[in-house]
Amino acid sequence: MKLLSLAARKKEKAVREFIVENRESLYRFAYTYVKNEHDALDVVHDAICRILDNIDSLNDIENIKPWIYKIVSNTAIDNIRKNNKYITAVDNIEESVEYDKYKDIDLHRAVGELPDKYKIIIILRYFEDMKISEISDILDENESTIKTRLYKALSILRNNNYMKIYKE
Repeated sequence: MKLLSLAARKKEKAVREFIVENRESLYRFAYTYVKNEHDALDVVHDAICRILDNIDSLNDIENIKPWIYKIVSNTAIDNIRKNNKYITAVDNIEESVEYDKYKDIDLHRAVGELPDKYKIIIILRYFEDMKISEISDILDENESTIKTRLYKALSILRNNNYMKIYKE
């Protein structure tokens, strides 16, 4: 049995707590890629195994969220490739999660109609409450690219009158 240092035990505890507290968000995020309940559960399971196996590669506890989401994202992509499926990210978000607080807005449909490269950014930014820098890390894109896509997605939503509730 390998004895862990105090710092390693703290890091592992923090990661485990994050996973438990955010399990539903991790599932929703995986679902946006694979669009299937069973595949999403497999992705989350495989990602958690990877996370725990590679916990030493987490350099800063403050970066747990983007680090974990990046692993979930990569695991989902691997799952899609492994199963030789062609799936676009987030086509059926309205089926994945019921957002009761948004039931009066047709937000599901609005986000679902966005092009894929914008959908994932909207979901990470507004549903998962991530910072631009975290999204940039997860998607391996420049922060300026993420900002541009975010503003473009919001512009599309506004132009399609999906955001009129925010204007009132």
